[in-house]
Amino acid sequence: MSDPSVSKLTFFQKNDTLCPICEAPFKKEELRQGGGRQIAGPLGDDLRRFYEASKKFGEIYPLIYSVLTCPRCYYSALSSDFLTPDPKAIDALRAEEEERKKFVDPLFDDLDFEHPKTLYEGAAGYLLCLMTYNHFTNTFSPTVKSAICALRGAWCFADLHKKYPSENWDYLEKILYHKAKFFYTQTVEKEQSGDETVNASMFFGPDVDNNYGYDGVMYLTGWLEFHFGNRENEAARAESLATARRAIARLVGMGKSSKAKPSALIDKAKDLHKLMGEAIKDE
Repeated sequence: MSDPSVSKLTFFQKNDTLCPICEAPFKKEELRQGGGRQIAGPLGDDLRRFYEASKKFGEIYPLIYSVLTCPRCYYSALSSDFLTPDPKAIDALRAEEEERKKFVDPLFDDLDFEHPKTLYEGAAGYLLCLMTYNHFTNTFSPTVKSAICALRGAWCFADLHKKYPSENWDYLEKILYHKAKFFYTQTVEKEQSGDETVNASMFFGPDVDNNYGYDGVMYLTGWLEFHFGNRENEAARAESLATARRAIARLVGMGKSSKAKPSALIDKAKDLHKLMGEAIKDE
């Protein structure tokens, strides 16, 4: 599914990257910088950075280049983890090669990880990441990384649905948003219980342009609860929203007491806090 026109946006590294799972060599694709390629647009309420298409380079999706996939065995991980997977996961990842291919190949026609990426390879890469982090132990912060990958995967499928509305990619978009909600909630619960401590030095994103840190995790946990939480039981939903709203209130309070907190995040947290309050009254 590669598109030759995107070669103006990217280049392949001269030296080979060696897959740590199957030991296959391949060239890593990198996004070129500057020259008007990335024209930043608005920030979405889910902290996604939108980019405007340029006349010279067309559409650009920077997030698809932050996931790396081996063209031979389909092992996928965030670029920062690809070469150094959890040693305890390697045997399981080697044994799961056929399952990875059976998982994504029926969803996409002609995936091609050796030529310039398209949204298809980006979406598939983030789906495959969820399989990878399922095998990582707690010291590698797999839950929050799964949350980030699920959310970015939802964005990829949203873009695919926008480009090809008759292909029903919005179905997978919704599934990935629900998975993101699950993993972000688990991230906070495990951090609070001590079951899985989040590495404070990691890149939380959620998008590739800004690192909103653990504050972003707290915000997105609330945002996803508001938009994708269980709506079947009104009493349970009201309780979940009230709990999430208290966490958002703390984030807003920290923003008032610290100038270091990003204003874009705090402003969105204020808006979300108001929306949650209105929803609780209506339940």
